[in-house]
Amino acid sequence: MAGLQCHKRLWWTVHEPYAPELAPDDFTQALLDDGARVGAAARAYVPGGVLIDLPYRAYAERLAATQEAMARGARVIYEAAFRADSVFVSVDILERTSAGLGIVEVKSTTRVKEQHLPDVALQAHVLGRAGLDVARLEIMHLNRACAHPDLGDLFVRREVTEAARPAREAMPRAVDEQRAMLAGPLPDVAIGEHCHAPYECPFMGRCWPARPLHHVSTLYSAGRRALLLEEQGYATIHDLTDDVPLKAIQDRQRRAVQSGRMVVEGGLDVALEAFEPPVAFLDFETLALPIPVWNGCHPYDAVPVQFSCHVQDADGGVHHHEWLAEGPADPRLALAARLLEACEKARTIATYNATFERGCIERMADALPVHADRLRELAERVVDLLPVVRNHVYHPDFGGSFGLKSVLPAMVPELRYDALAIADGATASLELERLLFPETELDAAARAQLRRDLLDYCRQDTWGLVKLLECLRHLARR
Repeated sequence: MAGLQCHKRLWWTVHEPYAPELAPDDFTQALLDDGARVGAAARAYVPGGVLIDLPYRAYAERLAATQEAMARGARVIYEAAFRADSVFVSVDILERTSAGLGIVEVKSTTRVKEQHLPDVALQAHVLGRAGLDVARLEIMHLNRACAHPDLGDLFVRREVTEAARPAREAMPRAVDEQRAMLAGPLPDVAIGEHCHAPYECPFMGRCWPARPLHHVSTLYSAGRRALLLEEQGYATIHDLTDDVPLKAIQDRQRRAVQSGRMVVEGGLDVALEAFEPPVAFLDFETLALPIPVWNGCHPYDAVPVQFSCHVQDADGGVHHHEWLAEGPADPRLALAARLLEACEKARTIATYNATFERGCIERMADALPVHADRLRELAERVVDLLPVVRNHVYHPDFGGSFGLKSVLPAMVPELRYDALAIADGATASLELERLLFPETELDAAARAQLRRDLLDYCRQDTWGLVKLLECLRHLARR
């Protein structure tokens, strides 16, 4: 599968199996763990099977156990292993039906994706070469319409036999090309979009040259335009002349980078009028579990399990409120009560990317009838700082991003995240899951430290919003 994306990626994967780039980071490992949990859950929806439960690299043993299960006439085999033409595959669910043999590939996504087709096609190719006639190919994915506690429809099974036919027919040649490539030296493959799609290549650092500061690829929302600009001879934003057509935000970025100073557009003072004091600065941290565990939740619903709220009154005084769940019980009722108490006197609820916070509040309103009216009224007071910055300000250090982790260090230099134990939202989500649903029990000291780290991170986000609004108001008065 790596070779279908890039021959060079596969060559390194095979010839350097212990390369540091192949060791999964915490985020990748979490995705792998989620996939394993979803795969295990899927077996209950195709019951009565035999599990080939052996270590990942015990290839010979897995092949032998699969052959034995097949010989015994097992109707369903989980993690069935096959090998042909130097290709090893493990089939999530191999199912015998009256219509013939079927391959069911389980995915932790909520829909069939294009990259799933060659995955299941490769399995069908290997089984065919091993002498088995595969009649049906399916993708089994999570169902977003499923709601806890009724998990009877957690999965959707989609037949992709015809959709995967072109990939299946192309597979013999692809396998032959990869085998020949692997027998030779490192292939020469130019960099391009395939380095990012369908997956980020772990070896990009070996292939991609170091880019200069303010490279044209950092132009805000440039996409393919950055490649075109580079082909036209523009290496950095400094090289862009006034006559190069740019969107308004991109042009503001160009002016800021070329002048080395922050650029502030007119109308900032009007935009800030929406932030009427007292202002509550709010940030949620959430868990989005693939298999829901709380009433009414769907796969990947973002459920708030922590919040920080700094409330600034009309005189500038600030009070801080925070809450963090203790364990795996549904956190929403307790969180909502504390949130409403914290924001009770605020006329404005300031957030950064309000769609997210407002969505969290509205979903809590739907789930908690006792607080529904007050939560919906709270959602109506939410105002977004992100478009204020995006539409009126650009600092050269934004680096083409209006994310809070880019904006805050540039505009409020004393507030940096690199000194925190938890420095980004993705890490916070991983640590929240580790805190609330520990696979191995944390000792008291480790648990207390993890809670402190999570509280520190969330607190920095909302204190940063306090300082950001102060900075914007100062700029508007200049």
